[in-house]
Amino acid sequence: MRRNRKAKIVATLGPASSSREMIRRLAMAGADVFRLNFSHGTHADHKERFDIIRSLEAEVGRPIGILQDLQGPKIRVGTMKNGPVELVNGATVRFQLGSEPGDAKRVSMPHPEVVKNIMPGHAVMIDDGKLRLVCTGCGDDYFDAKVEVGGTLSDRKGVNLPDTDLPISPLTEKDRRDLEFGLSLGVDWVALSFVQRASDVIEAQTLIKGRAAIMAKIEKPQALDRIDEIVPLVDGVMVARGDLGVEIPPEDVPGRQKELIRICRQAAKPVIVATQMLESMIKSPSPTRAEASDVATAIYDSADAVMLSAESASGDFPEEAVAMMHRIIAHTEEHKLYRSLIEAIQPTPEHSTAHAIAAAAADVADAIGAAGIVAFTGSGTTSMRAARKRPRVPILSLSSSEAVARRLALLWGTHSVPTEEIHTYDEMVEMAKQQAVSEGLAKAGERIVIIAGIPFATIGTTNNIRVVRI
Repeated sequence: MRRNRKAKIVATLGPASSSREMIRRLAMAGADVFRLNFSHGTHADHKERFDIIRSLEAEVGRPIGILQDLQGPKIRVGTMKNGPVELVNGATVRFQLGSEPGDAKRVSMPHPEVVKNIMPGHAVMIDDGKLRLVCTGCGDDYFDAKVEVGGTLSDRKGVNLPDTDLPISPLTEKDRRDLEFGLSLGVDWVALSFVQRASDVIEAQTLIKGRAAIMAKIEKPQALDRIDEIVPLVDGVMVARGDLGVEIPPEDVPGRQKELIRICRQAAKPVIVATQMLESMIKSPSPTRAEASDVATAIYDSADAVMLSAESASGDFPEEAVAMMHRIIAHTEEHKLYRSLIEAIQPTPEHSTAHAIAAAAADVADAIGAAGIVAFTGSGTTSMRAARKRPRVPILSLSSSEAVARRLALLWGTHSVPTEEIHTYDEMVEMAKQQAVSEGLAKAGERIVIIAGIPFATIGTTNNIRVVRI
């Protein structure tokens, strides 16, 4: 199951992909990481899928990553007194604090933090931006808004407030229960929804305590404004283009996507591009040409992974969607312009021995025509530093930690394998050669480049590079 491509695929599981047979088919078709979306399903549902993935992992003998995606706080209007209502362009609507059913002139807003923090001029987007209003005035228990783009409003539709900085935690009580459950199962990654500031990540760190890697979903303008504070605190980033495309103008999303990928690559942290990548494949066995181009763009931008949501979770063609994404990635990476594009955005190397060694490994491997790079890593950092360079050759990541090996299933260009601990330099060289052969990275007569930190099992000490012949 060593892939013939560099970028990875994250597939969301759901009603269409819950059986052992379907999950196995998705893995065979190209899924490297499975996402458990805790906005839907019960704990029993997620445990059943988790157990299937782990048993499948043992069957194929390759680490498979599991990403727990927390729902996060959802701002919603209340209910309507007499069913759906029409909001007319130019009309003024009062959003009243409380839960009393509303009508076309007064809508209930059961979120005091919204009423307290919204200001005149702030945008109010309802139902994924289908209805657009702007706040015109505020009171102690209400705010008024003028309808700019009207339409039908029904019960409990979601509200986006791109201009309003809400002092709310990204972790609701439901999220906290879900998080503890996911950690008890042993998920590899936890994705935090609606991150706005560094303190949101710190709050999650205190609960997770290193038991899983943390991924920040970037879907709020406030997160974009503070991205330089957020990225150093997390282990990875998801460009969550669904809500992000509602909260910022759609025309700004492509540029922001490129910025976020570049920032994460500079920081040597994996980044996922998500949402609506092959949306039409929910109901169709093939994507639109624009969707294929969208996936390819993320690959040309050097994203670590691309993600399927409803396409694999509830669509009619989950296996076909994964297989199509696999083919798009593979063909894009084989295109004659691919190398020149990803090398044109090489990040500036940090001035440290560890980063210099990892960068040099890619250059040495290229210069001598090596079959690949073998990275020994205790925390995953050595492999991430090597992947940041986007080398031409594959990276074989060896770790004595099964948890680290699973987390690295998300990392660009990396085939991750859990191994025995090593104690001496000679053991390191012998294990590198053995694993390179057994994993199909190299064969007799070929050379590999080995990078490691010495003393072994000491995190953050990448300081050794070695070329050996098989």
